[in-house]
Amino acid sequence: MARADGPGAVTAAVDGPGTGTAAVDGGGGRVSGEAVVAAEVFPFPFPERRRLLEGVRAYGLIMAMWVRSTMAYRASFAMTVFGDFAVTAFDFVTILLMFSHVDALGGYSLPEIALLYGLSATAFGLCDLLLGSMDRVGRRVRDGTMDTLLVRPVPVLAQVAADRFALRRVGRITQGLLVLGYALVTLDIAWTPLKVLMLPMMVVSGAAIFGAVFVAGAAFQFVAQDASEVQNSFTYGGTTLLQYPPTIFAKDLVRGVTFVVPLAFVSWLPALYVLGREYPVGLPQWVAFLPPLVAAGCWGLAGLAWRTGLRSYRSTGS
Repeated sequence: MARADGPGAVTAAVDGPGTGTAAVDGGGGRVSGEAVVAAEVFPFPFPERRRLLEGVRAYGLIMAMWVRSTMAYRASFAMTVFGDFAVTAFDFVTILLMFSHVDALGGYSLPEIALLYGLSATAFGLCDLLLGSMDRVGRRVRDGTMDTLLVRPVPVLAQVAADRFALRRVGRITQGLLVLGYALVTLDIAWTPLKVLMLPMMVVSGAAIFGAVFVAGAAFQFVAQDASEVQNSFTYGGTTLLQYPPTIFAKDLVRGVTFVVPLAFVSWLPALYVLGREYPVGLPQWVAFLPPLVAAGCWGLAGLAWRTGLRSYRSTGS
């Protein structure tokens, strides 16, 4: 039901389970918080139980649109993939240059550091491919284009995540997998079925943990629109941190990325179990199996932060 209450004022209401009201004030063009709740919490045409599936479907459709657009210029796509591969490869080249002067770094050999590097780079690359557009939220809030997403009958999070999907980011994933493959071939590890299963678990759980950080950082941008670099310090900066062994960092920093922003569960803690190394800050061995639970907890908190940020959104009126 739509109702016009005066010049430039339109009220749209959805009746039934999950009723929400979206109000636009013609004087300032501002979208109310109720509109945000209606758009995100109660997608208009979809029953509540199908919200997640519809969000995934919308994400897939938007992603496919951007992939088709990218593949229209295949030579350009190939060059950008190679560019991403080469740029990220310089990170590992830096490590190789270090080992041209030393035999170990923080007590870790080159293959051991390659394992840490490969796991964190692959996990982050997967997350960056799927959710790398989340840092555009602040820009959308500033220029008013967030309103466009709110009036569409699909979850805002799915639209933001799939916006400008960059398939070229597979170059980062490829580079991480190559370094990981080198580490697995070179290392002398007493493999067990449990250790073998730990590898895909680390990549998937690590990508999920990074994803939660992306979403929480995007939620913060509703409050501080210029905060994308703060988010990047935990995502891009976090993956660089995890590429080096925890023994070279201060214990307070290791505690921070274990108990505050749990990036240590991406690669450090489970990888040390695979390598048979002692855990930092005296943690027990069973923490190596916690990354899936940590990822679920992080997503719960990130989802709450996203809902809170979206409810507080007020458009620019432009």
